[in-house]
Amino acid sequence: MQKLILYLNLILIGLLGLPTAMPTEKPLDTDITLCHTGPSEMLAFVDDPEFMKFHPAPLAMDFVGLGDMTSFPTPDGKTASGYLIKASKKSDQWLFVFQEWWGLNDQIKAEADKFYNDLGGKVNVIALDMYDGKVTSNPQEAGGYMRGTDEKRLESIVLGAKNLVGKKAQIANVGWCFGGAWSLKSALLLDKQNVGSVIYYGMPVRDVEQLKKLNSDVLGLFATEEYISKAVVEEFAAAMKTAGKDLEYKIFPGVHGFANPSNPKHDPALTKEAYGMALAYLKGKFE
Repeated sequence: MQKLILYLNLILIGLLGLPTAMPTEKPLDTDITLCHTGPSEMLAFVDDPEFMKFHPAPLAMDFVGLGDMTSFPTPDGKTASGYLIKASKKSDQWLFVFQEWWGLNDQIKAEADKFYNDLGGKVNVIALDMYDGKVTSNPQEAGGYMRGTDEKRLESIVLGAKNLVGKKAQIANVGWCFGGAWSLKSALLLDKQNVGSVIYYGMPVRDVEQLKKLNSDVLGLFATEEYISKAVVEEFAAAMKTAGKDLEYKIFPGVHGFANPSNPKHDPALTKEAYGMALAYLKGKFE
């Protein structure tokens, strides 16, 4: 009997000593999924050397502007500035112009002047300084400036400009690259005062719920040789359709920044075509 008890104890000890199956721990998901918010997505590109290649240092240019720098308060308690060309006669029509990642340089001011002239001097134009005074022609510095932006601050600059122009203002938006993304983001922030948005090769918001808030259609001018791929553009088009918003767009056979005359890879023919589309669109908003 004692031998039997001893034998059973040995069996029990053996069973208790067997390794038990523990639930395997799910590995941590280290992939960062970016919300399709447009401007914030572009920050993911900044440190990529290939992305840098799409931004050669701009060429120097001579510039004598039509406008002047102006400053205005922002909702975050700070001050922002912009390059302002006032309409020849009092007008509630406004065009917000958004810089490339270089900052508010002479090229963007020249584009603001060009739109002002071609809109007949009837529209107030302001190019917003989204970097609070920082400007560079160095790609690495430009990447650092863009990386260092605070989206809340950028939103506050747009909202400060909205307060500057007044509640009766009708506002359209245009921008390139970093500013292309902000052209659309501004359109969303401006709510019912927004009348249009032109995106030159900028990362678009693709969140359907956000796009449903748009008060206008959108014109998108993209390029084949850039990080904002055809798939991204088509996703944007699908999101706009789902949101019930109109989008006209064209993907030009050119490089990122093809429409910038200070870009060493500037394409004059494509620039003329794209600008013609942008100007016709904006004229339609300000009739």
